[in-house]
Amino acid sequence: MKKYAYNEITLMQFICILSGVQLSVGLLALPQRLAQRAGTDGWIGLLLIWVFTVIANLIIVRVMSSYPQGTMMDLLTHYCGRWVGKIAAVLLALYFFLYGYVGITRTILYVKQWLLPQTSTFQIMLLLLIPTYTVARNGLRIVGRYAELVFFISLWIPFAYLLPLQDAQWLYLLPVLKEGWLPILSAAEIAFLSFSGIGITMVLYPFLLHKRQAFAGVAISNTVSMLVFLMISLICFVYFSPSEIKEYNEPVVNVLKNIEFKFIERIEVVFISFYLFMFSLSWIPTFHASAFCVSWMLGKPDHRNPLRVIWLILAAGTLLFMPSFTQNDMMGRWLSKIAFGFEDAIPVCLLIYLWTKKE
Repeated sequence: MKKYAYNEITLMQFICILSGVQLSVGLLALPQRLAQRAGTDGWIGLLLIWVFTVIANLIIVRVMSSYPQGTMMDLLTHYCGRWVGKIAAVLLALYFFLYGYVGITRTILYVKQWLLPQTSTFQIMLLLLIPTYTVARNGLRIVGRYAELVFFISLWIPFAYLLPLQDAQWLYLLPVLKEGWLPILSAAEIAFLSFSGIGITMVLYPFLLHKRQAFAGVAISNTVSMLVFLMISLICFVYFSPSEIKEYNEPVVNVLKNIEFKFIERIEVVFISFYLFMFSLSWIPTFHASAFCVSWMLGKPDHRNPLRVIWLILAAGTLLFMPSFTQNDMMGRWLSKIAFGFEDAIPVCLLIYLWTKKE
């Protein structure tokens, strides 16, 4: 009997959730950070970290396939005991909460900077939390449908980025490998945060309708993320000069500033407003996953009460502390290190443990 049969998601929803979590955090600043580490060769680092992330995600799926009807907590309880499962639930709940917190506070900072400079951070937080609760309280299937909707209504965005190419200078990309491989490896390290978030597979896997499709799902979702990152980064690299791109904190937005239409003056404002839907996928699935882990640990089938607690913590916490861009960057760097442990090191150790146990 399927334990999570009432909230199953399709392959498309699985892909949209995974890609949405990856594409939301750090996209706007990614080209600048790649350029700071490796100049216009930074795009090669994206390819390297994509290969690494796909392999890591496939390992997670291979581990989860050892206990296909359960989450990572169920798997650890089955193989290592009840307390190991509960400890894993606490750690995963904290990890997903941190991931969502970094995403939602980054979004508030962007909204303050580009859209609502006179509005308090507390009010913006409330404006974001209300739809978050509305979507996340109804279970993973609704979260999946929301991610699917965001994916389809965002399909126009890549075409908007083709317009600046009329002023592109493709020679900026040459020569390739200007300073060797070390700067490129450094760029791959900085891109790791943008590709993180695959740990949510540990919660999503038992909800996937056809689990044999999970390997294809993670490969497709990571490839979609890589193609978007690669396209946006290359367009910024050929539009701005190698020195100019380092001066913009969000070159992904600045590249749109010179686009003019008769019916709209500042397309970048429309872009930021619309991109809030994409940003929301950095915290809605992760806050849902965090609430799910807490309810699992407490042995409660309903995740809504933990979700309400998260809602209250975020609302009240914003009155006391709101990170600046610098502090948010610092949290992102810590999140990147933690993500490496949760999404890469631990699954590899688990895979080795399961192999030795079977033999």
